[in-house]
This record gives sequence, C-alpha cells and structure tokens, in this order.
Amino acid sequence: MTDKEPELSDEQIEFLNSLFDFAREGKTQALSSAIDQGIPVNLTNHNGDTFLILAAYREQAAVVDTLIERQADVNALNSRGQSALTSSIFMQNEEISTALLNAGADPDHGPQSARATITAMGLENMGEFLAAYENHPATDPFEEHK
Repeated sequence: MTDKEPELSDEQIEFLNSLFDFAREGKTQALSSAIDQGIPVNLTNHNGDTFLILAAYREQAAVVDTLIERQADVNALNSRGQSALTSSIFMQNEEISTALLNAGADPDHGPQSARATITAMGLENMGEFLAAYENHPATDPFEEHK
C-alpha cells in the first residue's frame, strides 16, 4: 500500500475548477447538481477556498443559500485564515452576512475573522450591522412578513 495521493487528470482538474467558477459566477443550479451527485460541499481549491467562501466573496446570495441548505461548513477557513463571513463582511454584504450568521457562522473564528476585518478595514457600518445582529439575531428573515 502506498501513501501517495492519486493524481488527477487534466480533465478532472478542469472539471473541478469549473465547479469553483460556478460558485463565483452564481451558477446555482449547475453547482447544486454537482453536489447532489456527490461532489463534496466543502471541497477546497488550491487556496483552501470552499464554494461558500468564493460565493460569499463574489456576493452570490442564491449560491450561498443553496450551499447552506446543503450543510456547507460556514466556519471553514481558507489558507489565509478567512471564512465566508469574513468575505461577506469585507464586501459589506449584509444579506449574505445575515444568512451566514443565521446558519451559525462565528464572527470571531479564524486569524482573519469577520470582526478583525471590520476593525482592520475600518468598516464602521459593518461593525454596527454586527452589533445590531448580535443584539437582535434574525433567526427567521421572513418573521416580520407573517
């Protein structure tokens, strides 16, 4: 028995890279189909980015919601110690940040946490957003419309 990892063909690598592009580009159906057929929802690329981290950074709310529904790890960290919440906070996207927080994302998780990013980048509006969320978490975003 050998400890060597199996090598992927160029075609397999290209296919896997296309899945990360689906997350970046908001191709929810195509990515969902691949995951539903067995691609791991927490697959990482060469930078340690998951589909969720990339979708949050590229502000693809529908992809983020779909990945959360499929049990994506909302606290996974890439090789730079950043989470999906770090990405959505950096992009100042309250909708995606709320979805991630509702799914259990920890704003203090990782060396480049969401809260540390708020401080480092001077994102006062996102600091206010996070404080308001922590004081009144929105567990059901449709509650106010019922």
